[in-house]
Amino acid sequence: MPSPPRADDAHPYLRAATAGVRHHTHALGRSALPEPADRSHLDVLHAHLTALLRLVDQLAGAARPPHPGAGRHLASAHTRLWQATAAVHDAFHLLPSTAADSSDCRPESLPEGPPFMTICQRHLATGHIVRRKTTPTDLDRPPHITACLR
Repeated sequence: MPSPPRADDAHPYLRAATAGVRHHTHALGRSALPEPADRSHLDVLHAHLTALLRLVDQLAGAARPPHPGAGRHLASAHTRLWQATAAVHDAFHLLPSTAADSSDCRPESLPEGPPFMTICQRHLATGHIVRRKTTPTDLDRPPHITACLR
């Protein structure tokens, strides 16, 4: 008789992505003089945040009918993730561009042609999803503080 699956085996892709982020954070923290963030780091971080945002959105939708309280908390997490994603996108445009990452919202000007999806295209596509489910007031609201019930 096969053993029941472990809880952490339910989403191996999420566990692998989290391990990748932890590894990158640990590698950056080990250097004596950490290098400042560059556009490529922020682009990858933005891609990770938008993927996480979509996952939280799906989980909130699934949790809302049977567990409305949990659904509301996940919806709040979705809003906060969008705010973090928007801040990373804004920071991306404040950094100077190099020849390797000079898309700057003009992918047609790249010598190798436009990439599959630039940070701005990804941000706009995700923004449409967020704005269909979230009001502008919710997006501007500061995060709430909750106490752990346990």
